[in-house]
Amino acid sequence: MPTKIQNFARSALVKPVTVNVGRAGAANLDVIQEVEYVKQEAKIVYLLECLQKTPPPVLIFCENKADVDDIHEYLLLKGVEAVAVHGGKDQEEREYAISSFKAGKKDVLVATDVASKGLDFPDIQHVINYDMPAEIENYVHRIGRTGRCGKTGIATTFINKNQSETTLLDLKHLLQEAKQRIPPVLAELSDPMEDVDAITNASGVKGCAYCGGLGHRIRDCPKLEHQKSMAIANSRRDYFGSGGYRGEI
Repeated sequence: MPTKIQNFARSALVKPVTVNVGRAGAANLDVIQEVEYVKQEAKIVYLLECLQKTPPPVLIFCENKADVDDIHEYLLLKGVEAVAVHGGKDQEEREYAISSFKAGKKDVLVATDVASKGLDFPDIQHVINYDMPAEIENYVHRIGRTGRCGKTGIATTFINKNQSETTLLDLKHLLQEAKQRIPPVLAELSDPMEDVDAITNASGVKGCAYCGGLGHRIRDCPKLEHQKSMAIANSRRDYFGSGGYRGEI
């Protein structure tokens, strides 16, 4: 669950309960994850080469609507049967894109994260992250569109200097957990938390030392912050419930 949604849930709900199926933030082991360093200006050209890795259908994810439209137009000019979907398109355009892609009439769907959750596309062969999302859980949702029902899928992700080191470290840890190849640009990244985090070293779990989740470190762990908030609330309840301070003045 994205951090913003977690924060909203904790502020709006009373004693919320989170149910995880499997470990939170874990990726599907049936997905072959390939991470490649590609300069920003070279991504759209390299995209055509990536499309040759597998037969269709292929899902391409972008972070913003403008990139979706640019890539869609570029692919059409190159003769690729592609459609696009994002929140800026009207209902008729979105329905046409989704239905034609699901029916196999179009080979490629270019989309924002609107297509990463809640939409079921059978037999996706390849997911391409044109942009690496800032939150690792969005990455997990995206690549989860392929490798379903025991089938193997491929996820290719473009990274470059536009990504934060925290995001790249989370990606590195996720690849390690899934026993995937670590590209040199990620392998040379060192996480200072690994040297001082005794809990992580003892358990062998990468990510947050407190909860084991990905997408954050222990210094900004939402579960740890929640525990602290609960402790403060309980102490206040005890204080006011007992009539306030009863010590000597």
